Amino acid sequence: MKVKVESSRIIKPFYEDIPPSTKSYIPLSVFDKVTYEAQIAVIYAYRPPTPPNAAIKLGLQKAIAVYREWAGRLGKDEHGNPVILLNDEGVKFVEASSDSTLDKVIPFKPSASLLKLHPSLNNVVELVQVQVTRFTCGSLVVGFTAHHTVADGHSTSNFLVAWGQACRGLDINPLPLHDRTIFNPRNPPLIEYEHKGAEFMSKFVKKENSLNETHHVTEDIVVHKVHFTVEFLAKIKAKASSMNGNNKPYSTFESLVAHLWRAITKARGLSGFETTHIRISVNGRMRLNPRIPNEYFGNLVLWAFPTAKVKDLLREPLPYATKLIHDAVMKVNNNYFRSFIDFANHKVLKEDEDLVPTADMNKHILCPNLEVDSWLRFPFYDLDFGTGCPYMFMPSYFPTEGMMFLLPSFIGDGSIDVFIPLFQDNLPTFKKICYSFDFLQN
Repeated sequence: MKVKVESSRIIKPFYEDIPPSTKSYIPLSVFDKVTYEAQIAVIYAYRPPTPPNAAIKLGLQKAIAVYREWAGRLGKDEHGNPVILLNDEGVKFVEASSDSTLDKVIPFKPSASLLKLHPSLNNVVELVQVQVTRFTCGSLVVGFTAHHTVADGHSTSNFLVAWGQACRGLDINPLPLHDRTIFNPRNPPLIEYEHKGAEFMSKFVKKENSLNETHHVTEDIVVHKVHFTVEFLAKIKAKASSMNGNNKPYSTFESLVAHLWRAITKARGLSGFETTHIRISVNGRMRLNPRIPNEYFGNLVLWAFPTAKVKDLLREPLPYATKLIHDAVMKVNNNYFRSFIDFANHKVLKEDEDLVPTADMNKHILCPNLEVDSWLRFPFYDLDFGTGCPYMFMPSYFPTEGMMFLLPSFIGDGSIDVFIPLFQDNLPTFKKICYSFDFLQN
């Protein structure tokens, strides 16, 4: 797939009224400071007819006039604290073309060729980048990148829907809630949980871990796409819930992740005495009391870490792993979030224990662990520029071994696609057991 960049420019917010001051800023919350400090890229595909680039660009300018953080830059205030500068310096907008038809590369396979469909993620000062690529058949691919420090997946998906509304000449609704100062620590603080090792770790340990990471060439890692039909998901859920004493079935997400945890652990060929965990994002908007509105713009995610010995995970049936996941996620409740806020403010900010976030996009091998990014509930398919919703949406190419992405299949029937980066040597075993009812029954 050949892609030619036709133009690249910085575009700034378009204000209907008097522009606001460009001297203000928004301080980062403790949730912003503990998340991934990296750009994340997603890709949309649209069939013709598609709107002109000018309409997409103007809609983006109107959307970032409401979501001003994206048009700003990361910086520091007069005291050296990290902030988002609301300086309206703008976002990058790239126009490109391909000499092929889209049906020759769709459905996209998870490969490095996807990197041609969005701007580079490295050494970027812009907090949002957009690339629109036109194919000879009239189809359109939109590559979107955003800095995770500014917003989590929930907030970013809200922005993308707003971008579509602006393109269609609609008022942006709902409007974002910009106040990031609402997460105040308690006085006195009440730290009920252990946050070292969960959200934070010693910078010296992190450095040692990165030095000890086994270096594999990228070619050793294959991003494998797995499609789970509605029927197969129902069987996984029934099996996972078969020993659930409270008569309430586990969720499809919990059941599927438990199955994948066991299958990937088996495919990796790990020692039975090793310990393995999964890092699972938990949205705090519905967990905190009082509840935080869905319109809150920023990061509001912590993580659950279900953990098991390899021998127990593979010896025990599927309900064992599913219960571990369910219980770990339930533990990340209002008390846990409040404990984190107190810890982050009193221990990390005030006592300076040389702690750094455990979230790390520079780690390329997670084995024996896994990380799950679930996009199952985000309205990514609602990005309508004026000629209809996308017929496909997917993450870009992230060859980090063990980092899985779950998203609704573009078929639209409730089935799920999972993008799983694995070592090439482990892939045959995983393929053999990921649909195996014999493995599911073990």
